[in-house]
Amino acid sequence: MDIRFKTGIQSGIKRGLSGYLWLLKILTPISFGTALLVYSGWLYKIDFLIEPVMGIISLPASAALPLIIGMFTGIYGAIGAMAALPLTVDQMTLIAIFLLISHNLIQESIVQGQSGLNPFIAAGFRLMASFIVTAIVAFIIDPEHSEEAVVSVDSLHKAIPFVEMLRNWLIDFLPLAVKIFTIIMPLMVVMELMKAFDLIRHIVKTISPILSIMGLSRATGVLWLTAACFGLAYGAAVIVDETKNNTFSKDELIRLHLSIGINHAMIEDPALFLPLGIAPFWLWIPRLLAAIFTIYLINLINLVRKLNADRKSHADRTCHKKLCNH
Repeated sequence: MDIRFKTGIQSGIKRGLSGYLWLLKILTPISFGTALLVYSGWLYKIDFLIEPVMGIISLPASAALPLIIGMFTGIYGAIGAMAALPLTVDQMTLIAIFLLISHNLIQESIVQGQSGLNPFIAAGFRLMASFIVTAIVAFIIDPEHSEEAVVSVDSLHKAIPFVEMLRNWLIDFLPLAVKIFTIIMPLMVVMELMKAFDLIRHIVKTISPILSIMGLSRATGVLWLTAACFGLAYGAAVIVDETKNNTFSKDELIRLHLSIGINHAMIEDPALFLPLGIAPFWLWIPRLLAAIFTIYLINLINLVRKLNADRKSHADRTCHKKLCNH
């Protein structure tokens, strides 16, 4: 057996287990805390936080509920709430666009915080992007407003015994933990094998045209690909591990994280909304374009700053020469 193959597998298993245990330390308390928030009923009563700005994204006040649930718990819970409300397809389209950018914010922002971007900036930026992109799409599709939902908040939150809540949480969380394990372990092994056989360089070279279009550097190719395919939660261990074991500039990490914050999990997450009758175009294209636009805007801002700094430096040198001549 090729020593590189054996070493790659051993290293991949070791890093996979280490990354998985690290991720569980974050996922478990956050997941359980969210379950307690749902159990207490508080989650269903804080929609007042977002209701005042619902008009900006052309949604009725009742749509605040699935948005709040999605931002805290993820897309699955939001879809469940959407199914209980009398919403038009256009309104569900806007909710989907908002949540594809801003879902599971606490957990995913912590992941980004562990790999190069302040978690508060990560969450705040995603929320801002959600409102802007959703408002633009709302202007384009001009959704019809259905009548205000008659489904009460209390009817969506049914009191159950604590033990049953705990059992339901375990039933939901354990398969998630297994799914993450089955993704992380093979992925880590494959990545270590690719490193051992020097294949990553060729893969990144292949996708470099895509990275260039998105305004990202080739160095962050593996991280972008991981987030695009697996998302920030499932790909967390890989993203954090690669960040710690490679030297990326601060600008590279900022551009990467702002991009994948808007546009990640490009396969699974949008597909979850298809059964609601939402057109695929709106599920994939708006946030992809938003991610590209964001990076080009950041690059433009950095260029202007550099030009201004160069101009100031040149002016200072010119002034200094004049003073010296006198």
